[in-house]
Amino acid sequence: MEELYTLEREVGRGSYGVVFAGHMAKTGQRVAIKRLPCSNPECIELYLQELWAMRATAKNHVNVIALHSCLLQTGPRSLKPLKPGKLPPRLVESVLKGSVVKAPPNQDGNNTQPRTNTVSRLQDRTNTVQARPKLQDKTQSDSTTPQRPHNRARKRPFQSEEEQPGPLGCLALWLVMEYCDGGDLNQYLLSRPPDPQRNHSVVKQLCSAVAFLHSLGITHRDLKPDNVLVCLTPRGPVVKVADFGLSKMGGGVVDGELTRQHFSSTCGSDFYMAPEVWGGLTYTAQADIFSLGVMFWAVLERITFLEEGTTQEQLGAYVCKGRSGWLIPLGEALWENADIQLCIPMKFKRAPPLPPPPGPAMCTLLLDMLASDPDTRPPAEQLEARVCSALKKDSH
Repeated sequence: MEELYTLEREVGRGSYGVVFAGHMAKTGQRVAIKRLPCSNPECIELYLQELWAMRATAKNHVNVIALHSCLLQTGPRSLKPLKPGKLPPRLVESVLKGSVVKAPPNQDGNNTQPRTNTVSRLQDRTNTVQARPKLQDKTQSDSTTPQRPHNRARKRPFQSEEEQPGPLGCLALWLVMEYCDGGDLNQYLLSRPPDPQRNHSVVKQLCSAVAFLHSLGITHRDLKPDNVLVCLTPRGPVVKVADFGLSKMGGGVVDGELTRQHFSSTCGSDFYMAPEVWGGLTYTAQADIFSLGVMFWAVLERITFLEEGTTQEQLGAYVCKGRSGWLIPLGEALWENADIQLCIPMKFKRAPPLPPPPGPAMCTLLLDMLASDPDTRPPAEQLEARVCSALKKDSH
């Protein structure tokens, strides 16, 4: 590893892996290096999905995180780059057999084992490339920030590395990606005063990124502010869609028409999942449009909540239920009652300081993106034009 990259520090840790900040040994270019321990076939399948998706996007879109290279660690002293377009045969075999295929002991080389220091875990930050500075504890100073109730089931099928049976020594995948110095979208926006022009730029960039992914037949399936990273530039923030561990590839454009693949597994993060995903129905890439709608609404109005067990605000829209004011994810609420009327703009419980609310044209578009019927949501290839049109109308 030292011959190619230098690890500087750990900057993120989640259920599936650890991310380090580092740089290329020859050029000094900053990179983020993500280590994914291959301890069971279920995790390995997710890693291969992420690798395949990131290779498909390559460096072809400014708003999608770029993969520089991938290395396979087969032992404490064996680390080698993977050839473009190739998947590690042992990992593919592990997925097909349903059990981990260990590397033969005689394949260990003489490379120095990469350093993996252990620090406290950061939940769901496997693609975060900057440690998030502590924001003010809103549970102490701002009682208006609503909280997610405890003991509510979450749909994301994650297991921590410590809970996975039968760890496999040092066998791991290392993904070397571009480094983003602005943290994730939550940290970036909530650590700054509201700026409508910045918010509009973020929304447009995300439209462009998802349209690009869908044109390649990639459905992300876990779009949320945590999985959007920010690069700081003199011209403003450049956002990057990241973390493709739950993504699926298929479909794409055939003979000029966009084909739709159907999925059945319930996965994602509860505040951003579409109603059809909550309901366990088959769904398409239009579920990503719903997730974007939740994000856009939260970004434009600065709507936040506190996830259970945390004190840090998250961007996300929701429905309040009952006298206790329990927070219900939009998708869950719409699955329970497809006729529920969403109040856009939200007139209460937004995080101060408050930006101007979205105008009528943008509110209409948000309602279309958050429709219960996925077929009535605008497709990704039309979304950017509709966002630009709505913002232009509202500016007059």
